[in-house]
Amino acid sequence: MERAQATSHLQIENSQVLVTRWDFPPGSETGWHRHGHDYVIVPITDGKMRLETLEGNRDVILEAGVCYSRVEGTEHNVINDSDSFFSFVEVEIK
Repeated sequence: MERAQATSHLQIENSQVLVTRWDFPPGSETGWHRHGHDYVIVPITDGKMRLETLEGNRDVILEAGVCYSRVEGTEHNVINDSDSFFSFVEVEIK
């Protein structure tokens, strides 16, 4: 199935961090990617995302303001498989 692309907006890039806002209309995705840095996700809105990973798929509930982190090398596709918009800020630590 072909999905719309989620949009990303780079907000800060310096020697320490990359800060990107991601917006996910219903049915959109990031596409498969591998993270080159440890990172923190800061949800701006509540939402439900599906993560496609090499180990299988799983659904994750986002709660505005409740952060989580992942390590360098994480490989996945992030999908908004719901009828509601969601967005988050991704802070990659160089």
